[in-house]
Amino acid sequence: MTYYTTRRRLLGVASSTALLGALLTAGSQIQAAPLDHHITLRDGQPAALVASPNHSKGHFWADLALESRDAWSRLRDSFQWQDEAYEPRVQAWIDHYRQSPHNIAEITERARPWLAWITQKVEERGLPGEIALIPFIESSFDPSARSHRGAAGLWQFMPRTGDSLGLSRQRGYDGRLDVVASTYAALDYIEYQAEQWYEGDLELSLAAYNAGAGTVNKARRRAIAQGKGSDYWSLSLPRETMNYVPKLKAIAAIIDAPDHYDVALPEIEEAPAFAKIPVERPLRLDEAARLAGVSRGTIATLNPGVTGGAIRPGKDRVLLVPAERADTMLASLEGPARPGGAQDSQYLVRRGDTLADIAAYRGISVGELRRANGLSGNLIRPGQTLELPTRSLASR
Repeated sequence: MTYYTTRRRLLGVASSTALLGALLTAGSQIQAAPLDHHITLRDGQPAALVASPNHSKGHFWADLALESRDAWSRLRDSFQWQDEAYEPRVQAWIDHYRQSPHNIAEITERARPWLAWITQKVEERGLPGEIALIPFIESSFDPSARSHRGAAGLWQFMPRTGDSLGLSRQRGYDGRLDVVASTYAALDYIEYQAEQWYEGDLELSLAAYNAGAGTVNKARRRAIAQGKGSDYWSLSLPRETMNYVPKLKAIAAIIDAPDHYDVALPEIEEAPAFAKIPVERPLRLDEAARLAGVSRGTIATLNPGVTGGAIRPGKDRVLLVPAERADTMLASLEGPARPGGAQDSQYLVRRGDTLADIAAYRGISVGELRRANGLSGNLIRPGQTLELPTRSLASR
């Protein structure tokens, strides 16, 4: 089934899917309750599930199913390629992964902050849920991963590819490491290549994601000239690309039936683990942590694209915080500005600060910071007050 056929089918049931999604979301919040309890959906949803003695056995079991809803359940529901697990190359990778179940457990644990949100984005586009697992084979779900060839991030974008997709790289920020920005870029890229070159064939698009469209298109022309099929499974491609789609389908097959393969998956809630906070002023990560009431390490883990210790406003730039701390963070940002904050002309050095961090926080170079304070080196000390120069518009 092509991507377009699948999308038309999904759009045809969009309204019922939306209703089901709302009910299933509620299910993750339902606790065991007496049958006369009324259970209202979270986040002010207008519907309610009402349990009563008149509930049929069917309703009872449906409610139990809702209670067990998690990120893995939602992901499985969006799988579309599980009928191909019998393909020999897929089966070979299933056997390979089964030999190291601890590796699967480790990688899926690393997926905890990201899986629910990525699944949601894949689902919204009507794409096969298996695509949400691409980071498993690309980066082992490590958003800070870098390859020896220069690829970086959860989706392993090369610099030039990232640039072409709008993943900017600048002082203190790398869009390839930004999970939100790179996920949107990856899904856009996969859809674009499927539409541009492969009549909606997502398997060929994934091959091109790995090897480049030029390599895949050349292999297709060669196969057609030899009287062979031009689908992914008929092509002669580089070894890594020949294994790319089989690896993806193999890990999806294991996640689809973990008990069968003796694999233990971590418990991950269906709701996304983080919330996006708009960035309207320069904000140091340690200040963001204080405002959100979490550790700096937590904020840094959720924002790997911020490489200079501070995030600055930019196109669609957001700060990720734990979902349960979003209201606290927003309330803190709406409060009065903190002395020594981003808009002040001076900065009080704290333990652990570096000139590079402070420069990134202000959006200036280390050289400008040195000149403004008459410094010849990088040595600063806690308690020292630094002048923070402001760039003119002409110099930006």
